Amino acid sequence: MHPLITPEALSDALSARPATVVLDVRWRLGGPPGRQDYEVSHVPGAVYVDLDTELSAPPGVGGRHPLPDPGQLQEVLRRAGVREGGQVVAYDAGDGSVAARVWWLLRWAGYGEVAVLDGGFAAWEAAGLPVTAEAPASREGDAAGDIVGDSEGAAAGDAAGDVVVRPGQMPVLDADEAAVLAQEGVLLDARAAARYRGETEPVDPKAGHIPGALNAPTTGHVGADGRWLGAAELAERFRGLGVSSDVAVGAYCGSGVTASSVVLALEVAGITSAEKPAALYAGSWSNWCALDREVATGA
Repeated sequence: MHPLITPEALSDALSARPATVVLDVRWRLGGPPGRQDYEVSHVPGAVYVDLDTELSAPPGVGGRHPLPDPGQLQEVLRRAGVREGGQVVAYDAGDGSVAARVWWLLRWAGYGEVAVLDGGFAAWEAAGLPVTAEAPASREGDAAGDIVGDSEGAAAGDAAGDVVVRPGQMPVLDADEAAVLAQEGVLLDARAAARYRGETEPVDPKAGHIPGALNAPTTGHVGADGRWLGAAELAERFRGLGVSSDVAVGAYCGSGVTASSVVLALEVAGITSAEKPAALYAGSWSNWCALDREVATGA
């Protein structure tokens, strides 16, 4: 499945494939909560999933959005109705940098049929497609089941999902590995340029970047209309940063969320692939600061 899907293609999929699950993950750094937007209007049938409490472990030394416990993630996905053999589409408010967290997590969990809605909810509305404030019926049943391995008996009823989370299917960096990659390969910092340079830091205790990392803000993935750039344009952008298919590459951001969209963008560009994806420093800058590691500033 291509990592991006247009609103029109998603509309067709919802009609043709009942097993398609749509996840609303609208979220803003500093709030207000995305659930408020969901309760006003969302894609019909979409299930709201909270980034802070359902797609992340509690914050701590591991960062502000550590990877969730596999059992917790499986429960969340099953409650949303994700089934083996189905497909999942995630959307956020616009540029896909938050929805990419779902794309990455599902790939990390061993689920390949997942995509990000190109242009997000804004593009869905702009296409004149239907919206609703009505939440889908709750999915009953045992959402937990067995993790990793035998999925026999895992189905939780007709509506609940039966997906089995098999963690570890995407490469993850820790702080030491990120430091080495920044010197020996290419480590991309997905934050805004001012945060990368250390001119401002609205969230974490230190300003700056990992020594040797290069700035590749997520805003550069999309055009003025909020839709993702084409493969050729993305490839040109990354090659300008020294990224190629024969160079090890990874990404980080403030807390490991928006950096997921860099991993996605590299795949769309054809520089990496589903078989050989870029690595994600999951703890990202929040973990780097918590460990009191060396900080670089400037361009």
